[in-house]
Amino acid sequence: MQNKKNNILIGTVLLVSLSGCATTEVIDERDPWEGWNRKVHSFNESLDDYAMKPIAKGYRWITPEFLDIAFTNAFSNIDDIGVFVNDALQGKFSQSGLDFSRFLVNTTAGLGGLIDVASTVNLPKHNEDFGQTLGRWGVPTGPYLVLPLLGPSSPRGAFGLVGDAAMNPISYLAPYISIPTNSVELTDIRADLLDTDKTAEEASIFGKYEFYRNSYIEKRQSLVSDGAESEEDDLLFEDE
Repeated sequence: MQNKKNNILIGTVLLVSLSGCATTEVIDERDPWEGWNRKVHSFNESLDDYAMKPIAKGYRWITPEFLDIAFTNAFSNIDDIGVFVNDALQGKFSQSGLDFSRFLVNTTAGLGGLIDVASTVNLPKHNEDFGQTLGRWGVPTGPYLVLPLLGPSSPRGAFGLVGDAAMNPISYLAPYISIPTNSVELTDIRADLLDTDKTAEEASIFGKYEFYRNSYIEKRQSLVSDGAESEEDDLLFEDE
């Protein structure tokens, strides 16, 4: 009888131990700051739900489509300054020349960038930023990091934002001009993303946090490597 009790006790202990092992959360090595990141992600989601999304919907409702497109084009044109500078910093001199030509065409023929004339003459938009430049220089990305208000990033990405701001002429305007201008740009960007909200909700079957984390890491790796997989790129992102 005593042996039977002992066997039951041992079996119970084993079951509890196995259950504990089975429910242990797997830690993503790319995301050692997950506790902090989830809190900031939750804060950003709440801010978006109660402020940014309603403002973006209001902006879309009162802004005619042609004007919305014009604003988007104008901000994209300003962004092209940083694009052709980062092209050059990455040694992409041919692409830098094309992107400078795009900026020049849209600034002149496109009325300050309000009209995207360059795309109609085979000068497409490229995506280059200082974070990518640092990656091309061999700076490791570091762990995944969610920034307040700004969202998914990394230590390298955070430094990249500083470099991008330095290349943006709006940063050098007086605060009473730069702050409203940046606010309009952020609202315009958020309004353009409204149509993707439902897609993101449906795609994030394993959780929005995981979806945004994996999407960000994969996208940044692709941008730094220009879409090409290489052993060097794998090493750069090995510790994400």
